[in-house]
Amino acid sequence: MSYSWGLQAANDKNGQSKRSDAIIFLSKQATITYVRPNLSFNGHSMGGGAGDTELVAGPVNMWDYDKGFLVQSMNPELYGLNFPTTGMDGLYFDLLIEGVDADELTWEPVTHEGITATVTRIEANDYWIPKDNQFPPIGSYNEPNYPNGTEVVTRVTLTGPQARSQWDNDHPGGIRVPKLPQKFELVGKDRDGYEVVKYGFELKQWFVIRKMPGTGRYSIKGYRYEESLMEKDRKKNPKRYSYANSQAWCESLGYRLPHIRDLTNAQCGHTMDTAYHCKGAVSATPTSPFKGAGYQRRIGAGMTGEWGDLTRYRIGLYGYLFDFWTDDTRYSDNPHPFVVDIIVGGISTNSVSIWSSSRCIGDSGYPDSYCQAIALCVTP
Repeated sequence: MSYSWGLQAANDKNGQSKRSDAIIFLSKQATITYVRPNLSFNGHSMGGGAGDTELVAGPVNMWDYDKGFLVQSMNPELYGLNFPTTGMDGLYFDLLIEGVDADELTWEPVTHEGITATVTRIEANDYWIPKDNQFPPIGSYNEPNYPNGTEVVTRVTLTGPQARSQWDNDHPGGIRVPKLPQKFELVGKDRDGYEVVKYGFELKQWFVIRKMPGTGRYSIKGYRYEESLMEKDRKKNPKRYSYANSQAWCESLGYRLPHIRDLTNAQCGHTMDTAYHCKGAVSATPTSPFKGAGYQRRIGAGMTGEWGDLTRYRIGLYGYLFDFWTDDTRYSDNPHPFVVDIIVGGISTNSVSIWSSSRCIGDSGYPDSYCQAIALCVTP
């Protein structure tokens, strides 16, 4: 939307103004060209080390490694082409606004089916925000205390159905199941209430995660490693993280375990006998060209392909367990469930049969990671 400043007054035949007032037309040219989620594993080695290659980057008409996703359409009928199409309580992204002072804009929250998109102007210091106009160096990805940059941003935060109060209940009560898809149109207005800029997207899936409230990144004090709360809980209640328990938990909420295609567009790949280990793994399309590693950043590429490394959002997902259970199993005489990595979206098979997943404690007394993963539920 654009206007032009103008000063218009009626003059007499001698060129003198006949009136003291003037008609003033407000002028603003505001655009949103990019929306920025987490940029870790952005296709330009942003903290991803050798694994973060150009193959991770989406097509140039969709993804920019230091700005995020390009806006695909401003037509309300085509909002489904924009980021995001997936959502979860607490996730957020930034609107990169040009042509107007973003501090002058006001935004009303938009709610559909119990899901709210709220726009705020905040000072952010997330991992992917440049520090002194420099992105994190290669190899810094695993540093939990990397000094982030600071930037005042226009941030969109999603809130909606969640089950944090029932994480330790193996038979939780049902929660709201939103009817999707739903379109969200965010409108920025100036101080006079005029619409200046809009952004629209369409949520097609909503996710609910099972995690211990308050769990976050592990801590290292000196040379002594300190266990996270989730690690301690895995030792105490190992079956809570099993496939069967996770499946039942999601169904009790009224949701389901996701398929691989709901989470990633990565190719399943193993160094040995890929055809055998990956039989039954179906990813979102177009699939990533980065065989055997992880997602390619694309809109509609599943939860991780859109949002990137989920542990980098400030919603407490950083811990020792980095896999999501899926409802897809390997086709074989001894079926194994597939899991998807929440950092890079890589696909692998759990090496413990779903029929014998009660074996969760090894001889050392430490949980066997091969039969544990995180429950992430989805609808529809």
